[in-house]
Amino acid sequence: MAETKKEVNLHGMWASPWVRRVTIALKIKGIPYEYFEEDLKNKSQLLLKYNPVKKLVPVLVHQGRPIPESLIILEYVDETWTNSPKLFPFDPYQRAKVQFWANIIDLQKLRDVVKAPNDDEEDKIIKEIQENMNKLEANVKDLYSGGTHVNGESMEILDVLMITLLPIINGVEEAISIKFIIPENFPLAFSWMKSSDGLSIVQESAPNHENLVKFLRKLRQIFRRV
Repeated sequence: MAETKKEVNLHGMWASPWVRRVTIALKIKGIPYEYFEEDLKNKSQLLLKYNPVKKLVPVLVHQGRPIPESLIILEYVDETWTNSPKLFPFDPYQRAKVQFWANIIDLQKLRDVVKAPNDDEEDKIIKEIQENMNKLEANVKDLYSGGTHVNGESMEILDVLMITLLPIINGVEEAISIKFIIPENFPLAFSWMKSSDGLSIVQESAPNHENLVKFLRKLRQIFRRV
């Protein structure tokens, strides 16, 4: 894998919702970039060079300087390209509130369900996810302005995080054959998740559902050793 001389390069993996967060944010900001698909079973030397600590995607490389971790990348992008639309609020209090809720919208827990070594651990993780969803549902009216995002210009950081949730929720539930996040129980959160479905920047970055389910089932087999 040889990197180009483009100012911005993104190392990612097609099934990663963390990578999808970054691709959507780059498109919202209108930042041209070169994408490099990584095989996480056979990681490229560039990925190992740019993220030697965790050796994971996404990694954004800007002018030869690497930035790992999706939330860190999103903040870096917003501070480096100061043009509108802004992803993070200017107000320090609002910014802190957004960062708090960004940690509640936890993709890792969804991945952990798939990797759970047994049913007891799976049930424990699912309970944690449901508790976080209840907290989110109770606060949606305070966090989400409502409406649809016609062209992406009004999308902010929590919008980006929420719209990346639904494909991975659906994929995980089908992969493990358990429906554990019922839309009727979280109507406001699901309305938020689906608010930008019609946008091209959202549709273009969405993983193929069947391929995602197959990928997650293989991952589950590895950790369940079945």
